[in-house]
Amino acid sequence: MLEMALDHATVVEHDKRQLHPLHHPKQHANPLVVDRAEGVWLHTTDGRTVLDGMAGLWNVNIGYGNQELPAVAAEQMRKVAFTSNFVGMTTPPAAELAHRMAGMAHPTLNTTFFTSGGSESNDSAFKTARYYWHRLGKKDKFKIISRQAAYHGITVAATAATGIPRYHTMFGPLSPGFSHIPAPNPYRYTGDIRPGETVGQAAARALEEEILRQGPETVAAFIAEPIQGVGGVIVPPDDYFPLVRAICDKYDVLLIADEVICGFGRTGLWFGQQQWNLRPDIMTFAKGITSGYLPLGGIQISDAIREVIDSAPPEETWMHGYTYSGHAAACAVGLKNLEIIERENLLANSQLMGERLKRGLARLLEFNIVGEVRGRGLLCGVEIVKDKATREADLGKALEIYNACLARGLRTRNVGNTLAFAPPLMINADEVDQIVEILGSVIDGLA
Repeated sequence: MLEMALDHATVVEHDKRQLHPLHHPKQHANPLVVDRAEGVWLHTTDGRTVLDGMAGLWNVNIGYGNQELPAVAAEQMRKVAFTSNFVGMTTPPAAELAHRMAGMAHPTLNTTFFTSGGSESNDSAFKTARYYWHRLGKKDKFKIISRQAAYHGITVAATAATGIPRYHTMFGPLSPGFSHIPAPNPYRYTGDIRPGETVGQAAARALEEEILRQGPETVAAFIAEPIQGVGGVIVPPDDYFPLVRAICDKYDVLLIADEVICGFGRTGLWFGQQQWNLRPDIMTFAKGITSGYLPLGGIQISDAIREVIDSAPPEETWMHGYTYSGHAAACAVGLKNLEIIERENLLANSQLMGERLKRGLARLLEFNIVGEVRGRGLLCGVEIVKDKATREADLGKALEIYNACLARGLRTRNVGNTLAFAPPLMINADEVDQIVEILGSVIDGLA
């Protein structure tokens, strides 16, 4: 067994050779060096214990330190860790996980293609949408409509779909064919609202107007997270997605549900789209499928899209795939992870503890800098403002609160001016209360 018995200072020094995601040296001057973890708790090389209110990156759904997943991975690796999963080959774990997921999110989603993560999944969805329309003789339908404050990953195409300008600034020009419409944010909707319209109706109308502006004959798909995560934990109004589905049907636009964050119990149901009985044409997933224990993601496609792929002549083959698509060990871990989520009743716990967390966070609305508390299941956000009346965002204060919480032993994430909370789904009531207590104490000292 490999033992990394390095002291804290040595690890920090050696880590200077690593370029981290979203890297800037000022933000990595004193990194959290995690040596081990169990449940919701991180233990660092300098002796600190931190309650991880973000489950890593929204994804360690079953919690840290589970021993079943490493055992399953090791067993599968002894048989075959990896071999090609390209057409003409498969492995039992990949076949079984695809079978297990058939119909799980929606009765019309019965086919799965595997990737290694969310960005790859969304790229795969965009290519598949374009392929579908090519096969139907509508080659001009290539454009993808997304939303402001959306996050869909940071590959070239996924960056273009992401609606957060900071991710674009130093990587332009963006890939053509992507456009963004206002997010269905009830707290601060940026589009126009007509008299008598709800935010959900106005945001759906923005989609229809963008389709017409671009030309329905050019639009391949609309992509949306059920609840926008990195954009600020934005929960749409209940009337939004039914209207979106109807608009996509009206103009022959495929609907892509990005479940990378929301999937596998995060919102209290298996998938976030199920909060609104949404029927996507393509669903992307990653993160919670393995609880982060091994990298895995994928897309599910509708039966109609599968039929178009299967009926293609050889010269129109769906020529897409990755080296690690259907990685045998990762798929074995995914299967066991789903079993654990089900066996441990983590969907119910996500609902129950999510309600407790949201109730506790709502008590912080007494502070003038807390503008709104929102969420579903164990996906919650606390929006920090300069003043309740003006709702002016306070990014600096949110960062200050984040740093103060970390110093007190609580890890959250400041996404813009919102503090996000997405702890492991196995969190208990005492741990939920600790999140609320630490955050409340920090805000009380800074408000």
